[in-house]
Amino acid sequence: MPDILIFESLTQFLLTCGVLFIAQLVYVLFGFGSGLIAVGMLAVIFVDIRDVVVLLLLVNLPAELWVTWKARAEIRWRPIVALGLGIAAGIPLGAIILRDTKPDFILTLLGGFLIFVGLVFLRLPSSGGKNPPAFLAPPTGLLSGLLTGLFGTGGPPLIIWYHLASPHKTAFRGNLMTIFLLMTFVRFPTYAVTGLITSERMASMVAVIPAVLLGAWLGNRMHLDISETLFRRLVSALLVVLGLVQLL
Repeated sequence: MPDILIFESLTQFLLTCGVLFIAQLVYVLFGFGSGLIAVGMLAVIFVDIRDVVVLLLLVNLPAELWVTWKARAEIRWRPIVALGLGIAAGIPLGAIILRDTKPDFILTLLGGFLIFVGLVFLRLPSSGGKNPPAFLAPPTGLLSGLLTGLFGTGGPPLIIWYHLASPHKTAFRGNLMTIFLLMTFVRFPTYAVTGLITSERMASMVAVIPAVLLGAWLGNRMHLDISETLFRRLVSALLVVLGLVQLL
């Protein structure tokens, strides 16, 4: 492979394209899950995990921009602001805990909690629109930020929030990905200033973009065709899977 790319071989490049295709399909279909799929699988074939994290940040941006724009009429900014304040406070706190402690116990609790919530959601009616109390938004965001600082995976509390609050799948996906887009807007300049965004990683993003866009297109087609009931049941099932992965 050319020296301007992060891939060491054609096989590694093709495997990366395959993983990112699946990750983007799931991300655009549900509004979450790309990190769960891509980071775990690509970390096996890349020596430097920073290559994986930065590449995923770059390839997620087009889908986040597009879904947020398409769902702009469904976005409720007041909860997003309240959640965002909690996230902003939680990320540095999580980073401090990660620096000073071994957070394995917290990760185990998170995994068990997600499995429990996913199983409960499978038994609940699939209507949504339950509107959690507004005062719970900052603590939910705080927990999300804490988990982001600890493990780089702050999605679960937000998924639960919008699983309860969103009356239909488009609102669920749009609000979730709006928050992830705002996180990207914070992470991107941070990574740039710290030197994590390099010319090799940018060129590699351009190289894999056909697979990324194809996965996003297929995910959106599936999102449009899937029923509300099946969508919510699949979200619940993904929570269970996410919990199992956390435990592992």
